[in-house]
Formats: sequence, C-alpha cells, structure tokens
Amino acid sequence: NLTCFLLTLVCFICLNRDRIKSMFYHAYNSYLENAYPYDELRPLTCDGQDTWGSFSLTLIDALDTLLILGNHTEFQRVATLLQDTVDFDIDVNASVFETNIRVVGGLLSAHLLSKRAGMEVEEGWPCSGPLLRMAEDAARKLLPAFQTPTGMPYGTVNLLRGVNPSETPVTCTAGVGTFILEFSTLSRLTGDPVFENVARKALRALWRTRSDIGLVGNHIDVITSKWVAQDAGIGAGVDSYFEYLVKGAIMLQDEELLAMFHEFDKSIKNYTKFDDWYLWVQMHKGTVSMPVFQSLEAFWPGLQSLIGDISSATKTFHNYYSVWRQFGGLPEFYSIPQGYTVDKREGYPLRPELIESAMYLYKATGDPTFMQLGRDAVESIDKISRVNCGFATVKDVRDHKLDNRMESFFLAETIKYLYLLFDPENFLHNSGTEFELGGLQGDCILSAGGYVFNTEAHPLDPAALHCCSRYQSERRELQDILISLSEPLRPATDQSEETPGAGGSRESIALKPGERRKARVLSCPTQPFSAKLAVMGQVFSDNS
Repeated sequence: NLTCFLLTLVCFICLNRDRIKSMFYHAYNSYLENAYPYDELRPLTCDGQDTWGSFSLTLIDALDTLLILGNHTEFQRVATLLQDTVDFDIDVNASVFETNIRVVGGLLSAHLLSKRAGMEVEEGWPCSGPLLRMAEDAARKLLPAFQTPTGMPYGTVNLLRGVNPSETPVTCTAGVGTFILEFSTLSRLTGDPVFENVARKALRALWRTRSDIGLVGNHIDVITSKWVAQDAGIGAGVDSYFEYLVKGAIMLQDEELLAMFHEFDKSIKNYTKFDDWYLWVQMHKGTVSMPVFQSLEAFWPGLQSLIGDISSATKTFHNYYSVWRQFGGLPEFYSIPQGYTVDKREGYPLRPELIESAMYLYKATGDPTFMQLGRDAVESIDKISRVNCGFATVKDVRDHKLDNRMESFFLAETIKYLYLLFDPENFLHNSGTEFELGGLQGDCILSAGGYVFNTEAHPLDPAALHCCSRYQSERRELQDILISLSEPLRPATDQSEETPGAGGSRESIALKPGERRKARVLSCPTQPFSAKLAVMGQVFSDNS
C-alpha cells in the first residue's frame, strides 16, 4: 500500500510538473512570436505593448525561469540577446518600484545563475560580469528619485532626464520600502555603497513615520513625510515593504530589519487581524476602514512561514484558499462580510501570491494540502486563461471573461512558484549538498542553497554577497596600505624647503589620479545554515 501511494504521488508530481512546463512554453513562445521586443504580450490580439519602460521586460523577467526549468541553451541565447539590445539610456518615464523588482532584480538573478547555466563568466565572477553591469546601469537610472529631503524616493523617474519637476511627491509605502534586497546585492557585488545606503535611508525614514499604535498608511508624501492615504493593512501599496524587512534580515543577517518587522507584526495582529483574516484599518485609530481581502495579501502566509509562525500561516492560507475554490482564482478585492467580490475589483491577472505561499508552506510542513492548491491553480489557469497566443488575464472571476494582457510576472512568478512546488529536487531547494566555486581567488562557496526571492520571484544567493563584500574589504585594506607606503616621509623641520618633483608630488600607486578614497562598505557575515530559509521554511535565529 505504501509503495502504491508513493508511486501515485510521484506520478502526480511529474504530471503536474510537465503540464506547468508546457504552460510556460506556450506563453513564452507566444511572446517571442507575437510581442518581442515589446514589454508584454497581448494574448487576445496576438501582438505586444510596452508597459513599464520598453525593456523587452518579459524576456528579463522570464530569464531565470528558463534555467529553473532546465533550459540552459535558451538562457544563454536570451542573456546574450539582452546584452546586445537593451539600452537604459532612453527618454522613458519608468516606475522606480517596478524597474527595480523586475529589471534590476531579474538581471541580478540571471547574473548570479549564469555560471550554472553554462555561460562563460569573467574572472572574479560573481563580483563582475556583463549582466551585473546592466543591473548597475539600470539601478543608477533610479538613483535621482532618492534625492528628496527625506530620502524616500519619488514613484517615477525619467531614465534620461531624472525626476520631472512636476512629478507628484506621493508614493505608496511599498514604493519606498522595496529596495533593500536588490540595492544591497548591487552594493555588495560591486563595492559601491551608494545603492545600499539609499535603500537603508528610505527604510529608516519610513520607520520613523509609523503611528502611535505602530502602523503605517498606504501612500506618503516623500517631501514632507505626511501620510496622504491612512489605510493600514498588508495588501496593495504596502505588502512588499513588510516582505523586504524579513527577507532583508535573512539575506543580510540584519537584526535591525528583523526588529522592525516584529514591531510591525505585533501591531498588525493587534489591530488588523480578525478570525485569521487581515482587514484594513485607520492607521492612527485602528478602526476598520475596509473589511476586504485583497489578492496581493496572499503572500502573507508564506512570509509568516519564514519567521516560523506556521500555525497562523496555515489558518490564514486556508481562508484564502477557500476564495480560490469559490471562483477558480483570487479576485483583486473580496468582501469578507458578504463573501463575494467587490464591484470593479473582480479581476484575476494571474497573480502568484497564493501559489507562492503554498510553495513555502509545503517546504515547511510537507502537508499535501498545499500541493493540492497547486494542482487546482494549474487546472484553473490552463482551462480558463489559455488562448491561442498565451494566457490572458481574467477580467471577471464570476463569468471568466478575459482581458487582453499577459503580465510579465506570469512567467517570472506564477509559473516559477508552481514549478518549484512540484519539483522538490530543483537546485533552488538545495540544502548545501551541491555548490560551485567563485570569487577572485576561486575560494568562495556559491549556489549552495538559501536563495532569497525578491518580490518578483528572482532568486538571489546570499553567499555571493559575502564573497564579494569580503573581497572588496580586503581590496580596500590593501589599498590603504599601498596609499600609506606611497605617502612621503615629511621632515619634522622646515617643510617650506620641499622642491617640486620631490616626494610630495608622487602619485599614489593605489589610487588613480584625482580618485578619492571611498568609505568602507558594510560587509556581510558568513551565512550559517540556519539562515537558509528562503525555500526551506526555517527561521531566522538559531534558538527560535
């Protein structure tokens, strides 16, 4: 009986995994044939459109998914194509938030996975490489947005001209607090602290604006730090801020970020949680303002699993799963008291959040209920959304009418999390049994597991951050030694007798002419195995 059960389980997993892979290639090939080089596919009219900045965004977003599905050849082709064709020096107004999570995050992930994909890497990888330089180039285009009195960024920036003088100073909370993963990775890999510094400054500025009851609102004025929308919750406009406090704490071993999240978590439980649902409340009073569940909130059980709160995560997940079973997808807004959709918020744009939580919770518990959600998702999406040219957004979950859009996150997140749920042997689930060497001396242990997913499901390897920041620290120490050796010994007596061309005019052998010493970059400690919780369902601290 046990043998039959195990064989049935293996067949169940394999059949779903193969079906998910088939879904990916139907969508991916439809994009290539009908929409490239536009950002996204319009599946009902079989053409393309630019949505977030004219980056061939779907290709960037789908690149690491190709490798996760085992397609090394196409990963190599697309990585080379992007290097040859994508240019960020363009006159386009781009979302700072979306460009960071999709473009910078996607390029960083692809860079860190490029060796595994069989690409020839530069000496010193992962601390250098063409995809890393592309990510840095894209991120530098976003830096003008952070030049505000508070350090909190504008929501939109022109990639050629910077922030438009008429740009609104109102930004959503997530648009301020969702940079620490990508920007810290950039700083640690390149040695330039500016990215991590601006991300931390924005996080701390946001932290200081919380209300007396410990909550933050939905939209804030980045010039004055005044809250414009005072609804507090865990969904749209706020969600990834909380996510990045936890994941930033994990990736950087940063107790300050974890302490911030725990303080927020207490207030969220005290004021927004009702019967394992999370409502929207007024940030200063805690009174309910919107008794709705938003589909974006479905990431929360997965995040709870990362801090070890499995019981609460499971109960909330089952609430959300009941909504999925009701409609075959999650409407954008769902009225909890009425048990039905909210007017004009009935759509399901093939979001990944509930599937993401299922993956984390299955890894944490092994409970087949979470895999059942995966099967239901595969069935629903394939039957409801599949069209001749890809997969279409569900315009209304009540009658399953479709809309003419396939967002890039369908290939970056939804398909990826589904596949990982049904692929327990995938390299991203590695628990340290496999690794590869890298770094300038070739002595860094990389790709050994513990990957941290950004909010667009792009996996980042914390070991690479430590490898490169250690190298940068050693390089700066050597540079300081060489500078001190290059500086002349000045006589204790009359220095006015120095003559031109004497030691005083010697150039440093460590610094280029005109170059100034840079401040030290924060370094990341070695990752203990207990920190590998991005896909392992473990907890942050050793004794928790």
